[in-house]
Amino acid sequence: MKFDELDSKMRIFETAHDQTVLPGMYIVARIDGRGFTKLTKEVHPFEAPFDPVFKEYMIETVKHLMNCGFNIIYGYTESDEISLLFHLQEGAFGRKHRKFNSILAGEASAKFSLLLGSLAAFDCRICELPNQSLVVDYFRWRNEDAHRNSLNAHCYWQLRKDNHTRQTATQIIEKMTTADKNELLYRYNINFNDLPSWQKRGIGVYWTEVDKEGLNHKTGEPVIIKRRQLLINEALPIRDAYNTFIHHLILQSES
Repeated sequence: MKFDELDSKMRIFETAHDQTVLPGMYIVARIDGRGFTKLTKEVHPFEAPFDPVFKEYMIETVKHLMNCGFNIIYGYTESDEISLLFHLQEGAFGRKHRKFNSILAGEASAKFSLLLGSLAAFDCRICELPNQSLVVDYFRWRNEDAHRNSLNAHCYWQLRKDNHTRQTATQIIEKMTTADKNELLYRYNINFNDLPSWQKRGIGVYWTEVDKEGLNHKTGEPVIIKRRQLLINEALPIRDAYNTFIHHLILQSES
């Protein structure tokens, strides 16, 4: 059998179930650390519940993903997860799920592993959203999830430091209301509201234009030119203000 015939025969098994994102649909990729609880608590001694070095690794991973060939307008990270919003007109790789999933998971795993100095892995899934409102809802969901997880994590690790076992600490928190959890932290002299915003609401990464001094190659005179660079926001707006913030980013990218 000639190669071209063999190639056509076998290629179908690789592509028969290809799923693509339809034009006009927004693409959001969610990338999660695989086995990061063990990685960050047992293999590597990161500070619990939040470690500033780990935070920087996640930011650098987001920045890498936003510079690896896709048109991404917003990156968001909290804990060991990343969410990426693609430009509405992104057409890379025919908008195939398997290409987005494999490339983004691979790039995230490679970048984070280099930063960490040992093996780390991420998985990826694609979310298709038909309108701007649902895109806003998605990122509001992740923002609120970050807040909930942060409160639970601070309570859990204070209990663990106070000699509670994993099981008892988890059981205590499961029975608590939000007010109870805040009261628990007060007993350890922690005001949850005063904690850094990035621990409670995650971190946003998006493009902005800045003025840079350049040189006019014809006249040799200095000129001011516009350059795109990534802005890291560790104090994101909250609640409805965050909705407005995301909506503005979308409109700005489509103007």
